[in-house]
Amino acid sequence: MGMVLCACNTKRKIPDVSNITASLEIVRSEQDFFRLDTLHLEASLDKLQGKYGKFLNDYLYNIVGLPPFPDSVKKALPFFLQGYRSIEDSVETHFKNLDQYLEPLRLGLKLTKYYFPQYKAPEKLITYVGPLDGYGNVLTSSGLAVGLQLYMGKDFAPYQSEFLQQIYPEYVSRRFEPEYIPVNCMKNIMQDMYPDNYKSLPLVEQMVEVGKKMYLLDQLLPNVADTLKIGYTNDQLQGCYKKEEAIWNYFTVNNLLYVTDPDETRDYMNDGPRTAVLGDGSPGNIGTFIGWQIVKKWMSSHPKTNMLRLMDTPASEIFKDARYKPH
Repeated sequence: MGMVLCACNTKRKIPDVSNITASLEIVRSEQDFFRLDTLHLEASLDKLQGKYGKFLNDYLYNIVGLPPFPDSVKKALPFFLQGYRSIEDSVETHFKNLDQYLEPLRLGLKLTKYYFPQYKAPEKLITYVGPLDGYGNVLTSSGLAVGLQLYMGKDFAPYQSEFLQQIYPEYVSRRFEPEYIPVNCMKNIMQDMYPDNYKSLPLVEQMVEVGKKMYLLDQLLPNVADTLKIGYTNDQLQGCYKKEEAIWNYFTVNNLLYVTDPDETRDYMNDGPRTAVLGDGSPGNIGTFIGWQIVKKWMSSHPKTNMLRLMDTPASEIFKDARYKPH
């Protein structure tokens, strides 16, 4: 099974995008913010305002979470910068060559233009160092913003603190690897194009809606491992394929496909260490895996369907038409 899983990434047919330009300027904002002259804070911030525009406010108030009063910034910002200087030093060392992780994203932005020519994709990637319990990846009006403090590798010492382990249990922090940067950036772009508006749908339609996004992610990040796209370990993903029939039977036998109660659907649609009813080895978010397989099945019998059409096709139609029945 492992061989097949790996092969599906290399054999995926990639459209020719050699004539498409999608610029991506990399801006390392942490290098400016952590060298602010805190003795002349106002003048230093004015200078940064000229360079960063709206992103300065996004960073100070939305990312760092400072109270939006000039006096608060004067007091709290130096305190934050001092407290996080060692994290920023580690980031500088770890990401001397950030570009080595961005090739899939550069291709992804070209493919976004190919499939969605009307969409205005971001042209900047702004890195920053923010709170460890804050954002790792956001789409701002200034561009893609990436908090490098949350991509330092799963063994980074600060992630092991008791406080952070309560916020980010092991199944989350093991994804704090640089290889997730392109995946999370593309997920934010897809979310911008197709916001989640399916939470009130029956469970099977919710599965198909997220499955459509997973299939789209396959097309936008054709060289990225499936494990990174869905966030499972290799063993978890292989286990899902081996037990695909049993997982599907669980949903059908227990009449779960058409439930809409959020208390019931969240067990299958949310991230978690496991899906309780499927046992300890299972991953959370099992509904995403099933939805992905349903959409693959549907696309295999509609190979000429472009991505715009796929995303616009109602989940109920895809499910009915796919006749998904793993064996």
